[in-house]
Amino acid sequence: MHNAVLHRRHFIIGAAGTAGAVATVGMAGPGSVALAQDAKPLPDYVAWKDADAVIVHSNNTLEMKRGQGGTSGITPADQLYIRNNVTAPGEEIVADPDAWSVSVEGVRNPRGMTVGELKKLGVDTVAAVLQCSGNGRAFFDHEASGTQWTVGAAGNVLWSGVPVRVVVEELGGLADGAKFMTGTGGETIPEGIDPKTVMVERSVPVEAMENAILAWEMNGAPVPLAHGGPLRLVIPGYFGVNNVKYIKTLAFTEQESDAKIQQSGYRVRPVGVKGAPDQPSMWEMGVKSWVTHPLMEAGTGRVQIHGVAFGGTNPVEKVEVSTDGGQSWQEARFIGPDLGRYAWRPFVLAAELAPGTHTIASRATDSQGNAQPEEFEPNERGYGHNGWRDHAVDVTVG
Repeated sequence: MHNAVLHRRHFIIGAAGTAGAVATVGMAGPGSVALAQDAKPLPDYVAWKDADAVIVHSNNTLEMKRGQGGTSGITPADQLYIRNNVTAPGEEIVADPDAWSVSVEGVRNPRGMTVGELKKLGVDTVAAVLQCSGNGRAFFDHEASGTQWTVGAAGNVLWSGVPVRVVVEELGGLADGAKFMTGTGGETIPEGIDPKTVMVERSVPVEAMENAILAWEMNGAPVPLAHGGPLRLVIPGYFGVNNVKYIKTLAFTEQESDAKIQQSGYRVRPVGVKGAPDQPSMWEMGVKSWVTHPLMEAGTGRVQIHGVAFGGTNPVEKVEVSTDGGQSWQEARFIGPDLGRYAWRPFVLAAELAPGTHTIASRATDSQGNAQPEEFEPNERGYGHNGWRDHAVDVTVG
């Protein structure tokens, strides 16, 4: 099996104006990206995915290819990435979605509620970016362990369900002392293993409750098993690991979960340092953008530069594009409707590119003035990379 390696995705635009295939470069440089190789078949539980639009890294990890997703703003379900920390449950749990029950604890009147009961309390829809904590890991130099995501472990999704605050109100409000909202997934833990070492149980600050929903619908259809159906906790603006799939318990607690995934997993620390509870947790996302489509009209050097940008927990305010590696910048135009503060915005910039190779980068700024940095400091697990230089692409106009 041959591993093609390149510093960035390198797009070749021929004289006739048609975009060609990705070229391979024989030498790796700083921030090199290992491109896979021989395509793996889709796992059975996601056989409905678009095989041409995704990269199968493993049974539990699929990445959307750069350039997929379209420009409408919403990521198609059959192209959305997959990241499972534990093997997904069987299809039987989505056979009767309304029968699925979640136990709500840490409220005045704790009890279990089925999806059918939740649907009677209310409904809302939120557009929110779903992004793996390790999206961009492949751009780090220190070969951080884990899936070598580039930009495809992210998507913009419409989630529909009942707001968590409505559920809490229905059950009498929060009990005293609640500081965290803790979600526990419904995965089956293999016998003989300490559940705390592998279970998906994540705690976030209780304030996140105000915007969270218990979602039973994704992009207008029931949440599929692969993406957490029949019921998923969705916390807009927070990294994907906090958006607990197959949620079985929603608890409001005084302390963070004592599960490994919370105590030492998803903690930001220097390279070579082990995870610990006193390190920053992968909670809120930051501002980020990347280019997805360098295209051009036939017979000219005119290129329509497309990409996506989002602000994490803040609305994205603007995005700039450089065609000369960051020496100069032009503000791009957002396209399509504004779907809210937690959604991403597709953008476009028309540029005239002379023959030669151009380094095209994007740099987003949120409503609070936070802008993508040029570089991003490495961390042990390769989390949270939003540096614009590593996310740039080289485009050659011939």
